[in-house]
Formats: sequence, C-alpha cells, structure tokens
Amino acid sequence: MTTTPAPEPLKFAYWVPNVSGGLVVSDIEQRTDWGYDYNVKVAQLAEKVGFEYALSQVRYTASYGADQQHESTSFSLGLLTQTEKLKVIAAVHPYFWHPAVLAKFLITADHISGGRAAVNVVSGWFKGEAVDLGVRWLEHGERYRQSEEFIRVLRGLFESAEKGPFTHQGDFFQVHDFQLKPGPLTSEGRAHPEIFQGGNSTAARAQAGNVADWYFSNGKDFDGFTEQYLEVNQNAALAGREGAVKFGLNGFVVARDTEKEAREVLEEIIAKANPEAVEGFRSAVQQAGPSTADGKGMWADSTFRDLVQYNDGFRTGLVGTPEQVATRIVEYKKRGVDLFLLGFLHYLEDIEYFGAKVLPIVRELEAEHASAGAPVATR
Repeated sequence: MTTTPAPEPLKFAYWVPNVSGGLVVSDIEQRTDWGYDYNVKVAQLAEKVGFEYALSQVRYTASYGADQQHESTSFSLGLLTQTEKLKVIAAVHPYFWHPAVLAKFLITADHISGGRAAVNVVSGWFKGEAVDLGVRWLEHGERYRQSEEFIRVLRGLFESAEKGPFTHQGDFFQVHDFQLKPGPLTSEGRAHPEIFQGGNSTAARAQAGNVADWYFSNGKDFDGFTEQYLEVNQNAALAGREGAVKFGLNGFVVARDTEKEAREVLEEIIAKANPEAVEGFRSAVQQAGPSTADGKGMWADSTFRDLVQYNDGFRTGLVGTPEQVATRIVEYKKRGVDLFLLGFLHYLEDIEYFGAKVLPIVRELEAEHASAGAPVATR
C-alpha cells in the first residue's frame, strides 16, 4: 500500500429512517420517526450541520422490527425537493427494475434537484420478499452478475445523451439502439448520478472494482476494512480503473459527553434487543454471506450483538466522547475511508450533537494531519 496526504475532507452520510423502528432492532426508546415530515426536518438539519449525503433504505415488505416502510426512490426525490445541498442516494434492487426506467427516473430527479441524485445498487439478500413478488430468485454469484450488468447498462444509458444511442445484449438485460434525453446534469468530477454499491463478499468486491463509483462496507474494525479496501483496489486496477472507486463505511454513532454515558447507552440498546426480530433477520441473511464459497459475504461472522444494528454498525466502534469518536473516524480515514454512512438512536438530537461536537474535532484533526504531511492510504 502506498501513502500520501489526503486532499479531500471526509464526507458524511446518514441512513434515512424511512423504515419504522429506527436503526436498531431494540425496544429501547428511539425518538426517530419514519414519516416524511420528520424526515424532511432530519434532512434539512443534516445538510445544515455538514452532512453531504443521505441514503434511503430499500425494502418492500415490512419486517424485522419494522412494520412500516416507505419506497426509496420516491422518498429520495421528496427529500431532494426539500433540501438545497444534500445528495440523496436511493437504494434499489436490480431485479425489480429495468435499468432504462431507473436511469430515466434518476435523470429527472437530477434535473429537479440540480444534480444531487444518486443510486445504491443492492444485489439483495431478502429471498422471501422477491419470491412473494414473483421474481425469479438467483443464487449469490448470479445476483452479483446481474447487478454488475445492471450497473454497466445504467452507466451506458446515462452516457447515451452525449455519446449516442446505446446497445447492450446481455444475460439479464437487452437494450437496442436506445438514447435517453435529456442526459444527467454534469459537474466537475461527476458525469452522472453517482453509482454506489454494497456487499462484502468476494463477488461484491470484484463488482466494485469493475463498475462502481463507490463501495459501501458494512461496519468493520480497522483490519476488516483494510482487507476490503486492498482487494477492491486490486480488482479496480485489474479492470483498468485504478483509483476509480471511493469507499464508504457504515457506523452507528453513540456520542455523549462522557465515555461512561455512551457505553451505557450502547449496552442498553443491546440489553433491550428484540430477540425474535434479531433472530428472524439472522435467519433471513444466513443464505447471504455465509452461503458464499469463501464465507466472506455480509453478516458471515456477525454475532447477535452485531445484528442488533442490522448493518453491523456497532463494529466500527464509534462510541464514546466527541473526541474519542472523532479520533477513531480520522483513523479510518488514514486507512482509506472517504465517507461515513452513519446511523443514530435519536436522529434530530444526535445529528445536531454530532454536527456541533464531533464534526469540528474531525476537521481539526484532518487539518493537523494534512499540515504535518501525515500519510493516509491511497488507491
């Protein structure tokens, strides 16, 4: 791994709570609401205090402690209309969309928002949901082949307004001499809506290197993130895309005035976990990560404690005082994290606290490291 000072400050995103039940599968009080009006307040506060992105969750049937769920793309567009700077990422499953329909939607959202639409392509683990809706369920490796092809077509369609009609004959999607007009809005460093993808498996890491703009990781400790960082970058280099992929890391933040208070909140969340909901989630995801040949998939080694935050957010370790949380965040930046995707217990209170107490320390530490020429991981 080579090192050089990082020129760009860390970016921050938050999980949009468009799902009831908050971001932990626990019966602890969560002063977080899934409704639209509440989410508009969250979005406006988040962009005010320094968040650049928000990610709307995708699920079509309520489950695992959540009995209500808003659709991700329409919800994202709604938030874009009520904000000025925030980029909103809509999570989608390729098997529910034709890429041309999604590309058209995203381009329209891009024009409405002034170039702030983005997409997160989720290869999917919820077999029951897909089967109930009549979708032919593919096994793990085939789902990633499908989603990689989906991203290739999506990008080709985004570019068709400038490059001319696009044709694709694949195993999953066919496009015949098709052109989308208008095209997406362009800006420096952004030719079209950014394409994120999730997944921790070997197939996901290969896909990210081949086609993604951003790679989202579940919560990981330092070594776990570094392993993924190196492999995705190696794959990108093999695909002729060296340095093309940026990295996002999931984390659940419990920042309080004292470490004792923060640790007590975390332990209360876990102590009040809903066992039935957590075990239901565990059962559903067993066919995801653990079913892969090398066992590297999402949730492959997650414990009950980890799964109380359903994207392993506790494992990132963002629990403690503002100084402790900020220091750990910057340590991850040194290892190659470009963006943190964060969840909170009480969204309005905790996002405001994060913006007032944690983020200024992050910026101070970044400035200190930059002025000292401190090394960080590079692609």
